[in-house]
Parts: sequence; structure tokens; C-alpha cells
Amino acid sequence: MPSDAYPAPFVIQRNLVDQVVDYLTESILAARFAPGERLSEAGLASELGISRAPVREAARLLESRGLLVSRPRRGFFVRSLDVAELNDVFDLRIGLERHAFERVMLRFDEDIEQSLKQQIERLCGVASGHDESAKIEEDIAFHRRVFELAGNPRLLRAFDDLSFELRLCITLITRTHDTPESIAASHWRLLDALRSGDPERCREEVDYHIGVARDSVIERLADGHNSANHPNNHQ
Repeated sequence: MPSDAYPAPFVIQRNLVDQVVDYLTESILAARFAPGERLSEAGLASELGISRAPVREAARLLESRGLLVSRPRRGFFVRSLDVAELNDVFDLRIGLERHAFERVMLRFDEDIEQSLKQQIERLCGVASGHDESAKIEEDIAFHRRVFELAGNPRLLRAFDDLSFELRLCITLITRTHDTPESIAASHWRLLDALRSGDPERCREEVDYHIGVARDSVIERLADGHNSANHPNNHQ
């Protein structure tokens, strides 16, 4: 079949949807759209100068990634994670990461060390800046690199499926943490654990790293809930 049998507008439309997905993802992670906020298809289409169809398709894709939720006859809303959902995310994450780090430790060598070292340096490099999206992406990139090095494509795919919700969790941490540089620096402990070749130490460091993140997110979420329900906030 000749190549011109496939209409160009399909390719253009697909690319447009991807651009809207990127725009909405960045906006959600940067808190330009607040948790629980309704997204107006018409408003976004007007703002971006496009039709509503690619906005709707992008929203459906982000729903499948856990960043948006749809409600019948009401449209799409920014995902708002509650404590139970956060515990589920971190419970799954800790199981996946324990296994990934164990596999990497068993094959640890100079190349792996250098690859992870470079990623931590990139993460530390953006930690003191104001680009919140870059901090999140470099954090995710470190952990994704561990899963790549683990050598199990299905394990990597499981992490990728979870990573969209992880972005929301990391957003809660970096947005409220007094010293974001310490979050970045904490990844050196994970690398040291891999270097040690000690399975117990590696597991402990993974548990500590993810446990601190979980506790920080849940504490901030609880503080925000308590603040919102404090009588002085409703005067």
C-alpha cells in the first residue's frame, strides 16, 4: 500500500494529543491545577487554540495514568490521593524496589556504579533550583535507571505503570520539604548500599528511603486536611 494512503492529519492529531498530555502533566505537577479541580475541556481548548477532541483524548490518557479521574456528566478532575491510596502506592513501590535493588546488587560493577552516580549528580544539580518538574523527573529517572539495570523488562514496565502516581507523591514531598537538597542527597545512601554487596543493608536502605518519603507525604496530607477543617479557616 502506498505511503500516501495514510492521511497526514492523523499523525498531526496524534502529536497534538501528546503535546496536550505533556502540558497537562506539567501543569498538574506544578500545581497550576489543584487536586480535585475540574478541568474545562472548552476552556483548555480555547486557551491552547485547538478543538476539544485532542483535549478529551489527552484527558482520557491521563486518567489511565492516574493523574485525572472522570465523573459521569461532570467531566475530568485532577486526581487527589487520600491516605489509603498513598499507602497502596508506597506498599507496591517498596516491594518492587526491594527486588530491583537486589538484582542490581548481584550484578553491580563499575559501569553500573558510574551510571547511577551520574544520575545522582544530575538530581543534586537541580535540587536547589526552582524547576520543580526537573526535580521530580530526575528523581524518577534515578529509580527508573535502577529498574533498567535490574534486567527484567516486566519489572521495569511495572515501575513505569506506577511512576505516574509516584510523580504526584514526589510533588507532595518536594513542594513542602524544607530542604529539597536533602532528598536528592539521600540517594547516595542507596548507591553506598549497592556498593556494599550486603543484601540486608541494601533492603534496609530501600525501606528507609521509601519509608521516609511515605511518612512525609502522609504527614503533609494529614496536616493539609486538618488545616482545611480548622474552624479558623472558615471565618
